[in-house]
Amino acid sequence: MKALLPEGWPRPSGYSNGIMAEGRIVFVAGQIGWTKDMVFEAEDFLGQLRQTLENTLAILGEAGAGPEHIARMTWYVTSRDEYLANLKGMGQIWRDLMGKNYPTMACVEVSRLMEDKAKIEIETTAVLPRD
Repeated sequence: MKALLPEGWPRPSGYSNGIMAEGRIVFVAGQIGWTKDMVFEAEDFLGQLRQTLENTLAILGEAGAGPEHIARMTWYVTSRDEYLANLKGMGQIWRDLMGKNYPTMACVEVSRLMEDKAKIEIETTAVLPRD
């Protein structure tokens, strides 16, 4: 994959403006912050974010993919204010689980998610090299 950064544009922080990739595509349905047993162990935003990313990585692992293969993510959060208040903690969780991989991203505030306790849902697309 190659990050796309037009000449003269500042490098974005924590994401890429665009990515060019070729290979096998893996689509991950929206994941939320509950465990594989569908139990919310964390009620706070950061705890749910960590679990959401762990869930995403577990599914990607089934395809032989890791964070380095993620090309795009769409984040749905129930509170923009809570998201912005937790940027530092989110950065640490990101580095712990995803390393220095920065896919294209969008983040959208929504009024509710399908599961009442969910504070965040992330949909992911990854691209693995061809065999």
